[in-house]
Amino acid sequence: MFLIWKLLRQHISIGQLIGFFLANLLGMLIVLLSIQFYADVKPAFSQEDGFMKADYLVLSKKIETLEGITGRSNTFTEEEMADIRQQPFTHQLGAFTPSKYSVSAQINISNVGMRTDLFFEAVPDEFVDVKTGDWSYEPGSRVVPIVLPRSYLALYNFGFAATKSLPKLSEDLATSITLDIRMRGSGVEGQVTGRVVGFSNRLNTILTPLSFITWSNALYSADATPAPTRLILQVKNPADARIMEYFDAKGYDVADDKLDAGRTTFFLRLVSIIVMSIGLLISALSFYILMLSIYLLVQKNTHKLQNLLLIGYSPARVSLPYQMLTIGMNLVVLLCSVGMLCLVRTYYLDMLHRIFPDMEGSTLVPALILGLALFLLVSIINVVAVHRKIMGIWKNKE
Repeated sequence: MFLIWKLLRQHISIGQLIGFFLANLLGMLIVLLSIQFYADVKPAFSQEDGFMKADYLVLSKKIETLEGITGRSNTFTEEEMADIRQQPFTHQLGAFTPSKYSVSAQINISNVGMRTDLFFEAVPDEFVDVKTGDWSYEPGSRVVPIVLPRSYLALYNFGFAATKSLPKLSEDLATSITLDIRMRGSGVEGQVTGRVVGFSNRLNTILTPLSFITWSNALYSADATPAPTRLILQVKNPADARIMEYFDAKGYDVADDKLDAGRTTFFLRLVSIIVMSIGLLISALSFYILMLSIYLLVQKNTHKLQNLLLIGYSPARVSLPYQMLTIGMNLVVLLCSVGMLCLVRTYYLDMLHRIFPDMEGSTLVPALILGLALFLLVSIINVVAVHRKIMGIWKNKE
């Protein structure tokens, strides 16, 4: 192979190869940087609710006065929910199902007991992004998974714990503490153990599995199927202007920060796709430059290649130097792109951590997988194209 390469390298244009290398390096870096930046920045807008996506909105009716005085109820009817489902911006709609019985909970921390009245709500399981094993309840079971508002933890740490000289709790530690929950209604009393599986900034409620609410309402309440007062809505595009127009026309209320977070995530995704498309276009053009360079090199060496084939060299062996050249160039581009990505990522992560101190960036896995996939795809196409070109010379020789 060394002798073949020494014979064929005479017409290699260093300028063309450098042009391909720089263009492909730029394209590959843009592609990897766009997907890695999106993966790193997205948690800043979605980590507040790891179990619920940013395009979920909590919908309720505006309360202007005491319910019943104006004749307007704050519950949603089946007709109203059907109308929301028919809207072009709606992807999925679910209802909050409240508990209709008395609930109290007790927790013991450092031998100090705290008791308070609570309430439970539930949404359909498809709206909750918790591991299946953590978010399940069998009717009659003694353990109930719950999701607490993160404000409850902050209230304890910076209010109750500070005044009672109690230890502050992190989220990880709080999930290891259980709650003794008592339920009363319809002349029946019961007790279960609550296990915290997550915290929420977006929901000001104590969330439990729908199967638990259905079972407990049937047992402790005469109103086993209460009408929902809040809905959970997944939208197709949070930036759609028709969403707020519809809400305002119907007198529905939704927290602006939830919609803004969804819009931010949507635009972040859109910008990442646009930047990635530009990188892919540059990579495609650089791939074209490389293939044109290889084709011109093969064309200049046609006579030498024919002689090599005539004296017994196989098309595969004659193609190998060109194939190794393209694979080597692609590999160097991949390694340089990853190295430059790490340098750029170190710089922008430092800036992001100043803005979002609690943000946890993603790993390099997304960029590495995409870079490896592009390397394999381009290399395979290069190898096949060179082999077909040499086979064409082989057939013409015959």
